[in-house]
Amino acid sequence: MLNPFAQAGFILSCARLDQLPVDALPEIAFAGRSNAGKSSAMNLICSQKQLARVSKTPGRTQLINLFGVPGGRFADLPGYGYAEVPEQVRRDWGKLIGQYLEGRQNLVGIVLIMDIRHPMTDYDKQMLAWAGHRGLRVHCLLTKADKLGFGAAKTQLLKVQKELGEDATGQLFSSETRQGLPEAQKLLRDWIGIDETATFAKVGGGLGELTPKA
Repeated sequence: MLNPFAQAGFILSCARLDQLPVDALPEIAFAGRSNAGKSSAMNLICSQKQLARVSKTPGRTQLINLFGVPGGRFADLPGYGYAEVPEQVRRDWGKLIGQYLEGRQNLVGIVLIMDIRHPMTDYDKQMLAWAGHRGLRVHCLLTKADKLGFGAAKTQLLKVQKELGEDATGQLFSSETRQGLPEAQKLLRDWIGIDETATFAKVGGGLGELTPKA
């Protein structure tokens, strides 16, 4: 099927929860440590090169960026854990992310981005704990899988899956080679509830409209 997420479009950036849309559309949050490849993964999933800005300065994004997709929204959360960001800014990010994860009722799942060479940091574990508290689904993308050989990448995946247990799922992913792309897109379609028999029309602000085929 055609990629429904190719219809994604930017809606808004927010520094407070009261700036977010008030409706019942499901949202999927993309979270991860700064420089783990979150923006590149989002762009590949949405078949767009510049949907999520790829910054050469880790930790630059300080807001929640919201994107409309057919039937729902993607929320790009600020990257966490970059040491050179001022302490006060890091606290503000943590507060914003925590408020979103704790209080956003639209949130149906989290895509947790982890560099396969440095997975399961303390920040990642905190994100998993937040998700577990809310009973949210979590799927981990072990990005930059092309940086390791096939055997080493599979071994790393098995280690992460063992640590995740039943709390989350995980897969290998590479924005360079497109490894794992179909699997990730299917999971996101399922989370939002996109019917594979639907066609898609892009409407204002990137909000997707589902139109069943005749």
